[in-house]
Amino acid sequence: MKKRSLVLILLAVLLLVVVGAAILIAISFSKGKVPEKTIIEVDLETQVLEYVPPDPFAQLSLKDTPTVRGLVETLTKAASDDNVAGLIARVGQGGMGFAQLQEVRDAIIAFREAGKPAYAFSETFGEVNTGNASYYLATAFDKIYLQQSGDVNVTGLMAEAPFVRGMLGKMGLEPRMDHRHEYKNAKNMFTETEFTEAHKEATGSLITSIYDGMISGMAEGRGMGEDKLRALVASGPHYGQEAVDNDLVDGLAYRDEVYDEIKEAVGEGAELLYLGAYAKRAGRAWGEGDDIALIYGVGGIARGKSEFNALTGGATMGSDTVAAAFRAAVRDDDVKAILFRIDCNGGSYVASDTVLREAQRAQEAGKPVIVSMGNVAASGGYFVALSADKIVAQPGTITASIGVLGGKFLTNEMWDKVGISWDNVKTSDNSSMWTGTHDYSPEQWERYSAWLDRVYEDFTSKVAEGRGMELEQLREIAKGRVWTGAQAKELGLVDELGGFKVALDLAREAAGLDADADVHLRTFPKQKSPFEELMSQGGPQNSEKIAVMAVAQVFETLRPVAIMAERLGLIEGAPQTLALPPEMVIRP
Repeated sequence: MKKRSLVLILLAVLLLVVVGAAILIAISFSKGKVPEKTIIEVDLETQVLEYVPPDPFAQLSLKDTPTVRGLVETLTKAASDDNVAGLIARVGQGGMGFAQLQEVRDAIIAFREAGKPAYAFSETFGEVNTGNASYYLATAFDKIYLQQSGDVNVTGLMAEAPFVRGMLGKMGLEPRMDHRHEYKNAKNMFTETEFTEAHKEATGSLITSIYDGMISGMAEGRGMGEDKLRALVASGPHYGQEAVDNDLVDGLAYRDEVYDEIKEAVGEGAELLYLGAYAKRAGRAWGEGDDIALIYGVGGIARGKSEFNALTGGATMGSDTVAAAFRAAVRDDDVKAILFRIDCNGGSYVASDTVLREAQRAQEAGKPVIVSMGNVAASGGYFVALSADKIVAQPGTITASIGVLGGKFLTNEMWDKVGISWDNVKTSDNSSMWTGTHDYSPEQWERYSAWLDRVYEDFTSKVAEGRGMELEQLREIAKGRVWTGAQAKELGLVDELGGFKVALDLAREAAGLDADADVHLRTFPKQKSPFEELMSQGGPQNSEKIAVMAVAQVFETLRPVAIMAERLGLIEGAPQTLALPPEMVIRP
């Protein structure tokens, strides 16, 4: 009986092996089945993430959200695929920052340069709202079609910043903060009631640089002079037929009509395939070849492990996680270089220094480090990039902010309002230095100011060394000021303008590889979650999906309150000693 059971078990195992092999073979065959005349279809009127954090909740709630790398890599693959004949995209009220827009635009333009048509369709560029960003993206396409009821609400950029000093006073919260130096504006949200002169100067310069880049790109895309385009923007918005008459769009048409036109343009037998489905069948551009490690540094930087906050929707770049990723890449003999992708508005000085040290050690071990900046790589997000062999940013990346700030809120009046009193026993005068129930004494403020000076001197010294600049020259452009990538390139704070493709070209060069060598981008650390296998099989059951999305909707409703509470220090977030102003909103 036992012998028979053993035989049955062996037969069952053999059957599983055979079935598994058959499934793998089927998957491998289906992967390559891209119709001979394929039109790639993509929805760009959606949120686009830098990456999906390896967190169970994020993996479930964001698993269908496109990423910058996914879009760019798949479009790059499609550009060189003989089976792909064209591209059609829906654009409109999207969810990309300026650097992300530029990254995707570059990929679309490269697709067109391969001799393939790319059409954009929009129901409207902003519905009683701004459409600058979505129209800027659309101008990367050969043709732009607007629904007859739609408009081109392109009217220029505006930066707004809330100042909550009055609200804090009503709450009984009094800020005690300082900065190095006048352009380090993150504290102004709490300490001022309007822009300071330095704050206004830096913000005006920032949006002017971004606007100039947008005008240049839109004018080139539409084949008209920049002066004419500026005049059209200044007189906008343009409604329906006005947009056609002013050459802002190629025609008024509904979705089905635009689809019919591109099918006719590529010829009989064309088939549509969504970008995600195409990626699963054909693979991506950087999936085979010499290994390049990809390490993400996304979110405010803090000590400890990287995390995802489901309530605020924000990621935290944990120094332990990122440092470990660098060490793992160094140990891996197959890794020829490291691509460090940063989208970070700053945070902890100590955590930033930890990551910088591991990047330096990687270089000392013979692994070149190339930094690619996303929407934001400022303050602590710039600090961690300082040792890189090369730094690449998009023209619209917000970067630098070389400075420091800090302080605390005095809370006694707030506690009095709710009938709570505090008392204390301490061992020394400076025991009360970090509590909100005591103001700084003159001696404590002197010590805190000395710390701000120490951090600023260290930050600027490391930037000067890393960028090969004289310290005094560097300090003239530091002072906590933010610059766009275009401005930073002129100032010597970044090396090249571009995105993943430019960074990978530099990584190949630094690693001694041929310029056209195939590369395999491998994410470090390997992203796993308890739901990884479940999701690879199509996701959880419907009931689980409903539960997850219900929780996500609650979090979405509470998110603005949670974000404000985090900024006020009422709930824990990343330390903000090296931080970009969190409050500024540029209306795209």
